[in-house]
Amino acid sequence: MSLDLAKLRALQKQAGRSDAMATERPARERDTAGATAFAGPRRALPAAPMLDAATAAASLAAVPDTAAPTANAAAASATHRVAAVADASGADAIFGPDGLAPSRPQRTDLDALRRLIALRERKPAGAATPASRAPSAGARDRAPTARAPAHTATPVHAPALRDRPIDRSLPGEEIAPGLHLIQAHLPLPGPREALSLAFAKRPDECLDPRRLLFFDTETTGLAGGTGTRAFMIGAADWHDDPVLGDGLRIRQLMISTLSAEAAMLREFARWLAPDTVLSSYNGRCYDAPLLNTRYRLARIANPLSGLDHVDLLFPARRLYRGVWENCRLATLERELLRILREDDLPGSQAPAAWLQFLRGGSSALLRRVAAHNHQDVVTLAELMQRLVLACAQAQAEAALQES
Repeated sequence: MSLDLAKLRALQKQAGRSDAMATERPARERDTAGATAFAGPRRALPAAPMLDAATAAASLAAVPDTAAPTANAAAASATHRVAAVADASGADAIFGPDGLAPSRPQRTDLDALRRLIALRERKPAGAATPASRAPSAGARDRAPTARAPAHTATPVHAPALRDRPIDRSLPGEEIAPGLHLIQAHLPLPGPREALSLAFAKRPDECLDPRRLLFFDTETTGLAGGTGTRAFMIGAADWHDDPVLGDGLRIRQLMISTLSAEAAMLREFARWLAPDTVLSSYNGRCYDAPLLNTRYRLARIANPLSGLDHVDLLFPARRLYRGVWENCRLATLERELLRILREDDLPGSQAPAAWLQFLRGGSSALLRRVAAHNHQDVVTLAELMQRLVLACAQAQAEAALQES
Protein backbone atom coordinates (compact mmCIF):
# COMPACT_ATOMS: atom_id res chain seq x y z
CA MET A 1 0.00 0.00 0.00
CA SER A 2 1.20 3.51 -0.74
CA LEU A 3 -0.03 6.81 0.63
CA ASP A 4 0.94 10.08 -1.00
CA LEU A 5 2.22 13.08 0.88
CA ALA A 6 -0.94 15.08 0.33
CA LYS A 7 -3.07 12.57 2.12
CA LEU A 8 -0.63 12.46 5.02
CA ARG A 9 -0.71 16.23 5.36
CA ALA A 10 -4.51 16.17 5.29
CA LEU A 11 -4.53 13.72 8.12
CA GLN A 12 -2.04 15.91 10.01
CA LYS A 13 -4.21 19.00 9.63
CA GLN A 14 -7.31 17.14 10.80
CA ALA A 15 -5.45 16.06 13.93
CA GLY A 16 -4.39 19.62 14.66
CA ARG A 17 -0.74 18.94 14.36
CA SER A 18 1.85 21.05 12.74
CA ASP A 19 4.36 19.88 10.15
CA ALA A 20 7.15 20.61 12.56
CA MET A 21 5.90 17.98 14.96
CA ALA A 22 5.87 15.43 12.12
CA THR A 23 9.56 15.84 11.50
CA GLU A 24 11.39 12.63 12.08
CA ARG A 25 14.03 12.51 14.69
CA PRO A 26 17.54 11.79 13.60
CA ALA A 27 18.49 8.17 13.43
CA ARG A 28 21.15 8.75 16.06
CA GLU A 29 18.56 9.76 18.66
CA ARG A 30 16.43 6.72 17.89
CA ASP A 31 19.38 4.40 18.23
CA THR A 32 20.37 6.04 21.51
CA ALA A 33 16.84 5.68 22.87
CA GLY A 34 16.65 2.04 21.78
CA ALA A 35 19.97 1.22 23.39
CA THR A 36 18.84 2.91 26.58
CA ALA A 37 15.61 0.90 26.59
CA PHE A 38 17.44 -2.46 26.44
CA ALA A 39 20.54 -1.54 28.45
CA GLY A 40 19.28 -2.62 31.86
CA PRO A 41 16.61 -4.92 33.25
CA ARG A 42 13.31 -3.13 33.63
CA ARG A 43 14.68 0.42 33.90
CA ALA A 44 12.54 3.48 33.17
CA LEU A 45 12.87 4.74 29.62
CA PRO A 46 13.98 8.34 29.01
CA ALA A 47 11.41 10.86 27.92
CA ALA A 48 11.02 11.21 24.20
CA PRO A 49 8.81 13.36 21.95
CA MET A 50 5.51 11.82 21.12
CA LEU A 51 4.83 10.23 17.79
CA ASP A 52 2.01 11.66 15.85
CA ALA A 53 -0.35 10.03 13.44
CA ALA A 54 1.79 10.97 10.48
CA THR A 55 4.64 8.85 11.77
CA ALA A 56 2.29 5.92 12.27
CA ALA A 57 0.96 6.42 8.78
CA ALA A 58 4.47 6.59 7.43
CA SER A 59 5.25 3.26 9.05
CA LEU A 60 2.21 1.81 7.38
CA ALA A 61 3.32 3.27 4.08
CA ALA A 62 6.49 1.18 4.21
CA VAL A 63 4.45 -1.98 3.60
CA PRO A 64 4.78 -3.01 -0.09
CA ASP A 65 1.71 -2.66 -2.23
CA THR A 66 1.06 -6.28 -3.15
CA ALA A 67 -2.55 -6.65 -2.10
CA ALA A 68 -5.72 -6.14 -4.11
CA PRO A 69 -7.43 -2.66 -4.50
CA THR A 70 -9.83 -3.60 -1.72
CA ALA A 71 -6.88 -3.81 0.63
CA ASN A 72 -6.03 -0.15 -0.16
CA ALA A 73 -9.44 0.95 1.01
CA ALA A 74 -9.10 -1.06 4.20
CA ALA A 75 -5.70 0.48 4.83
CA ALA A 76 -7.07 3.98 4.34
CA SER A 77 -9.80 3.38 6.87
CA ALA A 78 -7.24 1.92 9.27
CA THR A 79 -5.15 5.05 8.85
CA HIS A 80 -8.10 7.27 9.76
CA ARG A 81 -8.69 5.16 12.89
CA VAL A 82 -5.06 5.38 13.92
CA ALA A 83 -5.09 9.14 13.51
CA ALA A 84 -8.26 9.49 15.56
CA VAL A 85 -6.86 7.38 18.40
CA ALA A 86 -3.59 9.30 18.31
CA ASP A 87 -5.45 12.59 18.49
CA ALA A 88 -7.50 11.50 21.47
CA SER A 89 -4.85 9.92 23.66
CA GLY A 90 -1.54 10.65 22.06
CA ALA A 91 0.81 8.39 20.20
CA ASP A 92 2.57 7.37 23.41
CA ALA A 93 -0.58 5.64 24.60
CA ILE A 94 -0.40 3.32 21.60
CA PHE A 95 3.23 2.98 20.64
CA GLY A 96 5.06 4.30 23.67
CA PRO A 97 8.27 6.25 23.55
CA ASP A 98 10.43 5.64 20.48
CA GLY A 99 7.71 3.56 18.87
CA LEU A 100 8.11 0.69 21.36
CA ALA A 101 5.45 -0.94 23.49
CA PRO A 102 5.34 0.62 26.95
CA SER A 103 7.00 -1.48 29.64
CA ARG A 104 5.24 -1.95 32.92
CA PRO A 105 7.26 -2.34 36.07
CA GLN A 106 6.81 -5.88 37.42
CA ARG A 107 6.73 -6.59 41.12
CA THR A 108 9.03 -9.34 42.31
CA ASP A 109 6.99 -12.37 43.44
CA LEU A 110 8.82 -13.66 46.51
CA ASP A 111 6.63 -16.76 46.82
CA ALA A 112 7.39 -17.75 43.25
CA LEU A 113 11.09 -17.33 43.88
CA ARG A 114 10.89 -19.50 46.96
CA ARG A 115 9.17 -22.20 44.98
CA LEU A 116 11.75 -22.04 42.23
CA ILE A 117 14.74 -22.32 44.53
CA ALA A 118 13.03 -24.80 46.89
CA LEU A 119 13.38 -22.63 49.96
CA ARG A 120 9.83 -22.95 51.16
CA GLU A 121 9.60 -24.51 54.56
CA ARG A 122 8.41 -28.08 54.57
CA LYS A 123 6.53 -29.67 57.44
CA PRO A 124 7.59 -33.08 58.78
CA ALA A 125 5.67 -36.01 57.30
CA GLY A 126 4.43 -37.22 60.69
CA ALA A 127 3.48 -33.79 62.00
CA ALA A 128 -0.20 -33.37 62.64
CA THR A 129 -1.84 -30.38 61.07
CA PRO A 130 -4.15 -28.19 63.11
CA ALA A 131 -7.06 -29.59 61.14
CA SER A 132 -6.11 -33.15 62.01
CA ARG A 133 -5.47 -32.37 65.66
CA ALA A 134 -8.86 -30.89 66.39
CA PRO A 135 -11.97 -30.67 64.22
CA SER A 136 -13.54 -27.34 63.58
CA ALA A 137 -16.50 -26.13 65.57
CA GLY A 138 -18.77 -26.64 62.59
CA ALA A 139 -17.57 -30.19 62.09
CA ARG A 140 -18.18 -30.96 65.78
CA ASP A 141 -21.69 -29.62 65.45
CA ARG A 142 -22.42 -31.53 62.25
CA ALA A 143 -20.98 -34.94 63.16
CA PRO A 144 -21.20 -36.08 66.79
CA THR A 145 -18.28 -38.05 68.16
CA ALA A 146 -18.78 -41.84 67.91
CA ARG A 147 -18.31 -43.62 71.20
CA ALA A 148 -17.60 -47.30 71.72
CA PRO A 149 -20.15 -49.34 73.64
CA ALA A 150 -19.59 -49.63 77.35
CA HIS A 151 -19.13 -53.41 77.19
CA THR A 152 -16.45 -53.23 74.47
CA ALA A 153 -12.96 -53.48 75.87
CA THR A 154 -9.98 -51.80 74.30
CA PRO A 155 -8.22 -54.38 72.11
CA VAL A 156 -4.79 -55.36 73.32
CA HIS A 157 -2.49 -56.11 70.42
CA ALA A 158 -0.48 -59.27 70.81
CA PRO A 159 3.29 -58.88 70.52
CA ALA A 160 4.79 -59.50 67.11
CA LEU A 161 5.95 -63.02 66.32
CA ARG A 162 9.55 -61.92 66.14
CA ASP A 163 9.28 -60.52 69.68
CA ARG A 164 8.13 -63.81 71.16
CA PRO A 165 10.87 -65.96 72.71
CA ILE A 166 11.75 -69.11 70.78
CA ASP A 167 10.98 -72.36 72.58
CA ARG A 168 14.25 -74.27 72.76
CA SER A 169 13.41 -76.55 75.65
CA LEU A 170 14.28 -80.20 75.22
CA PRO A 171 12.67 -83.19 76.90
CA GLY A 172 14.46 -85.29 79.46
CA GLU A 173 17.34 -84.55 81.78
CA GLU A 174 20.68 -83.07 80.83
CA ILE A 175 23.16 -85.56 82.22
CA ALA A 176 26.18 -83.93 80.58
CA PRO A 177 26.80 -80.64 78.77
CA GLY A 178 24.68 -80.88 75.64
CA LEU A 179 23.57 -84.50 76.34
CA HIS A 180 19.94 -85.20 77.27
CA LEU A 181 18.54 -88.46 78.61
CA ILE A 182 14.84 -89.24 78.02
CA GLN A 183 13.38 -92.19 79.93
CA ALA A 184 9.94 -93.81 79.84
CA HIS A 185 8.37 -97.00 81.12
CA LEU A 186 5.51 -98.86 79.43
CA PRO A 187 3.49 -101.55 81.22
CA LEU A 188 4.28 -104.22 78.62
CA PRO A 189 5.63 -107.26 80.52
CA GLY A 190 8.24 -109.25 78.67
CA PRO A 191 7.83 -112.86 77.58
CA ARG A 192 8.22 -115.44 80.32
CA GLU A 193 9.71 -118.01 78.00
CA ALA A 194 12.77 -117.96 75.80
CA LEU A 195 12.22 -116.70 72.29
CA SER A 196 12.99 -118.98 69.41
CA LEU A 197 15.12 -117.56 66.64
CA ALA A 198 13.70 -119.88 64.04
CA PHE A 199 12.16 -116.89 62.23
CA ALA A 200 15.74 -115.62 61.69
CA LYS A 201 16.82 -118.95 60.20
CA ARG A 202 18.37 -120.01 63.49
CA PRO A 203 16.00 -122.84 64.45
CA ASP A 204 18.22 -124.38 67.08
CA GLU A 205 18.72 -121.21 69.08
CA CYS A 206 16.61 -119.69 71.81
CA LEU A 207 17.09 -116.31 73.38
CA ASP A 208 16.39 -114.90 76.81
CA PRO A 209 14.21 -111.81 76.22
CA ARG A 210 16.03 -109.94 79.02
CA ARG A 211 19.17 -109.94 76.93
CA LEU A 212 17.58 -108.17 73.99
CA LEU A 213 18.25 -104.50 73.37
CA PHE A 214 16.18 -102.92 70.58
CA PHE A 215 17.86 -99.80 69.24
CA ASP A 216 17.41 -97.22 66.53
CA THR A 217 19.32 -94.05 65.61
CA GLU A 218 18.40 -90.67 64.16
CA THR A 219 21.19 -89.25 62.05
CA THR A 220 22.15 -86.07 60.24
CA GLY A 221 21.77 -87.76 56.85
CA LEU A 222 20.87 -90.96 55.13
CA ALA A 223 23.95 -91.32 52.93
CA GLY A 224 26.25 -92.62 55.67
CA GLY A 225 30.00 -92.10 55.68
CA THR A 226 32.24 -90.15 58.01
CA GLY A 227 30.26 -86.93 57.51
CA THR A 228 27.08 -88.43 58.92
CA ARG A 229 26.66 -88.69 62.66
CA ALA A 230 23.94 -89.88 65.02
CA PHE A 231 22.41 -87.14 67.13
CA MET A 232 19.93 -89.49 68.85
CA ILE A 233 20.11 -93.12 69.99
CA GLY A 234 16.98 -94.83 71.25
CA ALA A 235 16.94 -98.19 73.03
CA ALA A 236 14.27 -100.41 74.61
CA ASP A 237 14.55 -103.52 76.76
CA TRP A 238 12.40 -105.50 79.15
CA HIS A 239 13.22 -104.44 82.64
CA ASP A 240 11.78 -105.20 86.06
CA ASP A 241 11.72 -101.82 87.76
CA PRO A 242 11.45 -101.92 91.59
CA VAL A 243 8.98 -99.04 91.56
CA LEU A 244 7.14 -99.27 88.25
CA GLY A 245 7.20 -103.05 87.96
CA ASP A 246 7.92 -105.22 84.98
CA GLY A 247 7.61 -103.57 81.62
CA LEU A 248 9.37 -102.11 78.63
CA ARG A 249 12.00 -99.53 79.48
CA ILE A 250 12.71 -96.86 76.84
CA ARG A 251 15.85 -94.76 77.05
CA GLN A 252 16.91 -92.13 74.55
CA LEU A 253 20.11 -90.14 74.26
CA MET A 254 20.00 -86.84 72.35
CA ILE A 255 22.74 -84.28 71.85
CA SER A 256 22.07 -80.56 71.42
CA THR A 257 25.67 -79.67 70.52
CA LEU A 258 28.23 -81.37 68.32
CA SER A 259 30.73 -81.52 71.17
CA ALA A 260 28.45 -83.82 73.17
CA GLU A 261 28.76 -86.72 70.73
CA ALA A 262 31.57 -88.41 72.64
CA ALA A 263 29.58 -88.28 75.88
CA MET A 264 26.61 -89.86 74.12
CA LEU A 265 28.73 -92.71 72.75
CA ARG A 266 30.20 -93.43 76.19
CA GLU A 267 26.77 -93.45 77.83
CA PHE A 268 25.38 -95.83 75.22
CA ALA A 269 28.34 -98.15 75.79
CA ARG A 270 27.31 -98.45 79.46
CA TRP A 271 23.95 -99.88 78.40
CA LEU A 272 25.64 -102.82 76.67
CA ALA A 273 26.91 -106.01 78.24
CA PRO A 274 29.03 -108.74 76.71
CA ASP A 275 25.96 -111.01 76.37
CA THR A 276 23.63 -108.31 74.98
CA VAL A 277 21.81 -109.20 71.78
CA LEU A 278 21.09 -106.22 69.56
CA SER A 279 17.90 -106.05 67.56
CA SER A 280 17.00 -103.45 64.94
CA TYR A 281 15.22 -102.90 61.62
CA ASN A 282 17.89 -102.67 58.92
CA GLY A 283 20.35 -101.78 61.66
CA ARG A 284 22.85 -104.40 60.56
CA CYS A 285 23.38 -102.50 57.30
CA TYR A 286 22.97 -98.91 58.48
CA ASP A 287 22.79 -98.13 62.23
CA ALA A 288 25.52 -100.47 63.48
CA PRO A 289 28.12 -99.52 60.82
CA LEU A 290 27.40 -95.84 61.46
CA LEU A 291 27.99 -96.21 65.22
CA ASN A 292 31.14 -98.23 64.54
CA THR A 293 32.49 -95.32 62.51
CA ARG A 294 31.60 -92.75 65.16
CA TYR A 295 33.30 -94.79 67.89
CA ARG A 296 36.38 -95.10 65.74
CA LEU A 297 36.52 -91.37 64.97
CA ALA A 298 35.99 -90.49 68.65
CA ARG A 299 38.86 -92.85 69.61
CA ILE A 300 36.55 -94.79 71.95
CA ALA A 301 36.54 -98.57 72.25
CA ASN A 302 33.71 -99.92 70.13
CA PRO A 303 31.25 -101.82 72.39
CA LEU A 304 29.26 -103.15 69.41
CA SER A 305 32.00 -105.36 68.09
CA GLY A 306 31.41 -109.03 68.90
CA LEU A 307 27.75 -108.58 69.92
CA ASP A 308 25.02 -110.73 68.41
CA HIS A 309 22.61 -108.84 66.18
CA VAL A 310 19.12 -109.91 65.09
CA ASP A 311 17.88 -107.74 62.23
CA LEU A 312 14.09 -107.94 61.86
CA LEU A 313 13.96 -106.56 58.32
CA PHE A 314 14.99 -109.75 56.57
CA PRO A 315 12.54 -112.14 58.29
CA ALA A 316 9.76 -109.60 57.75
CA ARG A 317 10.51 -109.54 54.04
CA ARG A 318 10.47 -113.32 53.80
CA LEU A 319 7.08 -113.54 55.50
CA TYR A 320 5.24 -110.51 54.08
CA ARG A 321 6.81 -109.69 50.74
CA GLY A 322 4.00 -109.28 48.24
CA VAL A 323 1.34 -109.16 50.95
CA TRP A 324 1.48 -105.36 51.30
CA GLU A 325 2.86 -102.61 49.10
CA ASN A 326 6.21 -102.62 50.91
CA CYS A 327 7.92 -103.87 54.02
CA ARG A 328 8.71 -100.57 55.67
CA LEU A 329 8.43 -100.44 59.45
CA ALA A 330 5.52 -97.98 59.25
CA THR A 331 3.64 -100.39 56.95
CA LEU A 332 4.15 -103.32 59.32
CA GLU A 333 2.92 -101.17 62.20
CA ARG A 334 -0.29 -100.33 60.36
CA GLU A 335 -1.07 -103.68 58.75
CA LEU A 336 0.38 -106.23 61.16
CA LEU A 337 0.43 -104.56 64.57
CA ARG A 338 -2.55 -102.23 63.98
CA ILE A 339 -0.62 -99.25 65.29
CA LEU A 340 -1.54 -95.91 63.76
CA ARG A 341 0.73 -92.98 64.48
CA GLU A 342 -0.72 -89.50 64.91
CA ASP A 343 1.21 -86.34 64.04
CA ASP A 344 4.28 -88.39 63.22
CA LEU A 345 7.35 -86.71 61.75
CA PRO A 346 8.90 -88.89 59.03
CA GLY A 347 12.44 -90.02 59.68
CA SER A 348 13.60 -88.34 56.47
CA GLN A 349 12.88 -84.94 58.08
CA ALA A 350 14.90 -85.64 61.21
CA PRO A 351 18.20 -84.22 59.86
CA ALA A 352 16.58 -80.90 58.94
CA ALA A 353 14.90 -80.66 62.36
CA TRP A 354 18.16 -81.12 64.23
CA LEU A 355 20.12 -78.71 62.01
CA GLN A 356 17.39 -76.11 62.47
CA PHE A 357 17.77 -76.39 66.24
CA LEU A 358 21.55 -76.05 66.00
CA ARG A 359 21.12 -72.80 64.03
CA GLY A 360 19.03 -71.28 66.81
CA GLY A 361 15.58 -72.43 65.77
CA SER A 362 12.75 -73.88 67.80
CA SER A 363 12.91 -77.32 69.39
CA ALA A 364 9.35 -78.26 68.42
CA LEU A 365 10.40 -80.44 65.49
CA LEU A 366 13.19 -82.00 67.53
CA ARG A 367 10.68 -83.12 70.15
CA ARG A 368 8.64 -84.75 67.39
CA VAL A 369 11.79 -86.57 66.26
CA ALA A 370 12.17 -87.92 69.80
CA ALA A 371 8.55 -89.12 69.75
CA HIS A 372 9.16 -90.83 66.40
CA ASN A 373 12.26 -92.59 67.72
CA HIS A 374 10.38 -93.63 70.86
CA GLN A 375 7.69 -95.36 68.81
CA ASP A 376 10.26 -97.07 66.60
CA VAL A 377 11.91 -98.96 69.45
CA VAL A 378 8.53 -99.89 70.95
CA THR A 379 7.46 -101.26 67.58
CA LEU A 380 10.63 -103.35 67.36
CA ALA A 381 9.83 -105.06 70.66
CA GLU A 382 6.29 -105.89 69.56
CA LEU A 383 7.38 -106.93 66.07
CA MET A 384 9.89 -109.40 67.54
CA GLN A 385 7.14 -111.21 69.47
CA ARG A 386 4.81 -111.20 66.45
CA LEU A 387 7.50 -112.72 64.20
CA VAL A 388 8.22 -115.41 66.79
CA LEU A 389 4.51 -116.20 66.96
CA ALA A 390 4.08 -116.18 63.18
CA CYS A 391 7.00 -118.56 62.74
CA ALA A 392 5.62 -120.92 65.41
CA GLN A 393 2.21 -120.97 63.70
CA ALA A 394 3.81 -121.68 60.33
CA GLN A 395 5.74 -124.60 61.82
CA ALA A 396 2.60 -126.00 63.43
CA GLU A 397 0.67 -125.85 60.16
CA ALA A 398 3.53 -127.55 58.34
CA ALA A 399 3.58 -130.34 60.93
CA LEU A 400 -0.18 -130.88 60.54
CA GLN A 401 0.14 -131.15 56.80
CA GLU A 402 2.94 -133.70 57.09
CA SER A 403 0.92 -135.82 59.49
